[in-house]
Formats: sequence, C-alpha cells, structure tokens
Amino acid sequence: MFTGIVELTGKIVKIEKEQGNVHFTVETSIADELKIDQSMAHDGVCLTIVNVDHENKTYVVTAVQETLDKTNLGTWHVGYEVNLERSMAMNSRFDGHIVQGHVDQTAVCTKVVEDDGSWRFFFEYDPAMNNFTVSKGSVSVNGVSLTVVDPTKNSFSVAIIPYTYDVTNFHNFKEGTVVNLEFDILGKYVQRLLEEYMNSGK
Repeated sequence: MFTGIVELTGKIVKIEKEQGNVHFTVETSIADELKIDQSMAHDGVCLTIVNVDHENKTYVVTAVQETLDKTNLGTWHVGYEVNLERSMAMNSRFDGHIVQGHVDQTAVCTKVVEDDGSWRFFFEYDPAMNNFTVSKGSVSVNGVSLTVVDPTKNSFSVAIIPYTYDVTNFHNFKEGTVVNLEFDILGKYVQRLLEEYMNSGK
C-alpha cells in the first residue's frame, strides 16, 4: 500500500522486451536502499523489483502485457522521468490517502495553466469505465495524491504547488501527456455497494 506522497523521481535508462513482458531499468539515488522482491510505485503502478545494481544505482522491474495495456508504461522511453514511492511503513505518518498501486485507467492532460505561483492541470478520461471523482475528493495522478477540483463525468483538474511541481514529473506534463489514474478506493467500495443494492430490486 502507498500514500501518494512521491519520494523522488527516477530515470528510465534501459528497456528490454521479452515475449509479452517488458523489463525497465531505473536509475535512482535510493538504489542502495532497495532489495529484490520489494514493491515500488512507478507513476502510481505497483511493480516488484527483480534485480538491483548498487554499483550503478539502478534496479529492474518487469511489466506484463495487461499492465502495459492499462497504464502509461507503454509510452515510457529511455530518459523518461518516473515518479517513485516505496510502500508505506506501518510506523510512519499517513500524509496522503490510501493508494493501492492498481491503476484504474489512463487520462490525457488537456490544459496546463499557471495560477499566481502554482499550476492548474486539467485531465479528461473515458467515462465508459464507470469511474468518477467528486469535488474535494482524492485521486492519484501518476502516483501523486491530489485533491479533485471541478469534476465532471469525464474530467477534473488539480492544483499543483511549486514543491510538488519540482519533486514529481508534473513539470514535464503538457497538453496530450498520458497519465495514470487511481480513483479513491473508498469511493469505489461505496459505488459497488450501491450497484449491488440497486440490482437487488429493493
């Protein structure tokens, strides 16, 4: 489990395809602290570390085809800057919201607006997947825990402060950028319960 508080970014330095899987080699300053079998969120996608090279400060994660199809990992390239968060420690403060690392769908950045020292980012997503946001609710965008502004049935915006802009890969976003979305798990449970209730005919 994660909190949506990105620790730092890493850089994709190698991509290898093996049948339906893709191996990503990531360079990061915290490679010395990582170990094989550890879970790490990459742009909000939970992936397992399968190899670590402490000397070169890199590690390797593998994505299966389903992950490539449902996330933005298929757009990654050598040099891509990726948001990183290690799994939550049980004895630490919970500063974001519950993020599972299971991306629900992707969205497209439609507009970036500078707003007197901060930024507003606007996103649109396919409503056919029946996901939704609510005003002042939580959403994870590329693994970043954010508060929803001006939601519609297929869009929302978020406000980004300078710290988040600098520490995450939001500073690379522009119109057309594809991002990963994970909707609030509490909202998804409520939605499922209501669907079950409505379908029961009561």
